[in-house]
Amino acid sequence: MGIFSRLTDIVNSNITALLDRAEDPAKMIRLIVQEMEDTLVEVRSDAARLIAERKEISRRLGKLIEAQGEWQKRAELAISRNREDLARAALVEKAKVSELAKALETDDAILAERMNNLDADIHRLQDKLSEAKAKQASLMARAKTANARLSVREQLYDGRVNGALARFDSIEKKLDEVEGRVEAFDMGKGKTLADEIADLEAESEIEAELAKLKAGSGKQA
Repeated sequence: MGIFSRLTDIVNSNITALLDRAEDPAKMIRLIVQEMEDTLVEVRSDAARLIAERKEISRRLGKLIEAQGEWQKRAELAISRNREDLARAALVEKAKVSELAKALETDDAILAERMNNLDADIHRLQDKLSEAKAKQASLMARAKTANARLSVREQLYDGRVNGALARFDSIEKKLDEVEGRVEAFDMGKGKTLADEIADLEAESEIEAELAKLKAGSGKQA
């Protein structure tokens, strides 16, 4: 069974309220859009049938109008020949044709009113369908964003991330061990000639600075 029972249900529907009450809003909006599209096809089909009926009525009216003109000519011809009886009969036939034409014009007026109502219904239905499709696009966008955020959360709390971090810690420990072995090789080695000369140069600079300080202190005294 459909969500809507008739066209007026669709036109007067509150799509937001329907979605708020739905257990599965995404499924509900798909059903709403599908039913609206199906109803629009049906309404357009009714409109096409009415248009065809009005075209048929228009053709029949044209023929009846021609027939009225023919009977009028025949009546005039009969009068011109002093055949009042024939003229009367021709006018009777013309009256019959005129009555048929009036009946068709009445039918056409009824169909025209139905066409106007259908046209208004189609406009309202299209507006509701546009509203439903906009809601559907909004729900799809929200679902896409929510799924993306969920994927990020799952990755953050996934045990594989913690495992990767643990592997980094293991690598750092191994590097510490390698660096320690390198530094261990340098332990216990005596100073090279270059190291001793550098130490002498440093001591000379310190002695020179100390002499300057003493000289400055003596002047002040």
